[in-house]
Amino acid sequence: MKKILQGNEAIARGAWEAGVSVACAYPGTPSSEILTEIAKYREIYTEWSPNEKVAVEVAHGASLAGGRAIACMKHVGLNVAADPLMTISYTGVKGGLVIVVADDPGQHSSQNEQDSRNWTRFGKVPMLEPGDSQECKDFTKIAFDISERFDTPVLLRGETRVSHCDSPVELSDRKESTIPKGLHQKDTPKFVMVPMYARIKRAAIEERTASLAEYADAEFPFNIAEINDTSVGFISSGAAYLYTKEVFPQYSFLKLGMVWPLPKKMIADFVKKVKKIIIVEELDSFLETEIKSMNIKVWHGKDLIPAIGELTPTIVEQSLAKVVTGKKYVAPKVRVKPDNLPRRPPNLCAGCSHRPLFYALKKLGLYVFGDIGCYALAVAPPLSAMHASTCMGAGVGGAYGAGKVLGKEGLGKICAVLGDSTFLHSGITPLMDAVYNKGYSTTIILDNRITAMTGQQETAGTGFTVKGEPASMVDYEELARAVGVKHIRKVDPYNIQETMEVVKEEVARDDASVIITINSPCMLLRRAKPLEKFKNPVYAISMDNCRGCKMCLEINCPAISWREAVGQTKDGHKRKGTVYINPDQCVGCEVCVQICKYQAIMPDK
Repeated sequence: MKKILQGNEAIARGAWEAGVSVACAYPGTPSSEILTEIAKYREIYTEWSPNEKVAVEVAHGASLAGGRAIACMKHVGLNVAADPLMTISYTGVKGGLVIVVADDPGQHSSQNEQDSRNWTRFGKVPMLEPGDSQECKDFTKIAFDISERFDTPVLLRGETRVSHCDSPVELSDRKESTIPKGLHQKDTPKFVMVPMYARIKRAAIEERTASLAEYADAEFPFNIAEINDTSVGFISSGAAYLYTKEVFPQYSFLKLGMVWPLPKKMIADFVKKVKKIIIVEELDSFLETEIKSMNIKVWHGKDLIPAIGELTPTIVEQSLAKVVTGKKYVAPKVRVKPDNLPRRPPNLCAGCSHRPLFYALKKLGLYVFGDIGCYALAVAPPLSAMHASTCMGAGVGGAYGAGKVLGKEGLGKICAVLGDSTFLHSGITPLMDAVYNKGYSTTIILDNRITAMTGQQETAGTGFTVKGEPASMVDYEELARAVGVKHIRKVDPYNIQETMEVVKEEVARDDASVIITINSPCMLLRRAKPLEKFKNPVYAISMDNCRGCKMCLEINCPAISWREAVGQTKDGHKRKGTVYINPDQCVGCEVCVQICKYQAIMPDK
């Protein structure tokens, strides 16, 4: 039976068909949907782990007990998980262990652009790279077989287009793993990486890599040579192969499904059959570098193909049309010019609790060390209330570190802001550091009761598991107190004046402090009924009172827009325009009401 599946859905299906027992992940676009889909299969224990490192460690533990396990994350998540990965490469596995990493070429939803293929060479573990949904499923299944056969974790590389595009997939039944379940003390030399055992495993890794290379050449079924017009031979993988095949279907191709270790004999044989070699790959010159190291002359690669951003068929054609066909690329006529399209920059939802909090921080003139989440949108005008953002949890350590340089001069000028999920991911340890080493930074935890940015995933702070089952819930106040924080305050961010007063007091304190937002669930979290706290569902503008001062526009609420129109207020004050509140978007949060000095925003009759 065939079914249309998204790439991430197909990976989930592949995990189920492969007999996976345990699945762990931390959400991150474009990988988030994998675990959400896996959770629908009752045979698989599924969890949102507090971070990617923990996800890999839990999955490895499941593997040691004989179960097949999968851990999923985005590219920056693999940075977090690199510590266990590098050693699991030494220990190997018992049950198959697959680590899915989804890259984000073009940085659609990421703080950097990485090519995760570099981890496979660095970590000495094999990597498979699917190009469509069928391959996502098939590669996931075969990855478990490779893992168990060669005693290694296997990396499966996705990327934004492959993760989120839909295509037909042939479905199969689930096949349970035959690996015996259980833990055995006799395995200690295999799984304890103290030097005397690790040195032995180091040599074994090189032998394993050689065996994997032979497998890639002789057995792996998804390394495929397509011999057509031999004047040009393309070597490519994943989505890049599909883009190139679409543009130049008449030429010869070597499609690599396993990108490490490379099938060197197959590559050498292919090169002999074609006149000129072009390597098309997304992001780094990974394949090109390795193939050139084989003493193979490459006609073109990254000299023409961009190394920045994601590829498309158009980019491939623009880059290569002249050298391949001798004809200059001619762009097709476009019916709608991009300049004519309305701009739709990302924005916080109407009624979002982050908006008044960052408005308060802006009014206080603080330097804000931010973090990864929806609230990163506070960097954009007119809020312009975030000034540094690096990676998960970095804002807490950053604010503390800056305080160590500034000393007393920094009091009242610095704070760190991060979400509840981010705090659990990587914010606890830098907070502990700040307390232990006598820092004075203030950490503001935005508790909206969900992992919002990536699509409403549960955390240890929400009270529910990924399968919707009730669970224990972290108490952020008690957690902060447990690591030594003595000064803990709670604020309702919708009360701007109170928020400003509390923040002003805490940032001036010569000690570490924590502020936790309360009564501020994500506006999309329906079970929390976020609209119930607002007494009036919709507000409107009083044309008698509005002076067109534009103060309410500073909060950047999507429900509020500007309309130019000459007029005057009831008391004769002239204006060049007024604001308009869209009743379909307004939720009645009253943030704009608190900002307006002229009582021009009132409940809609």
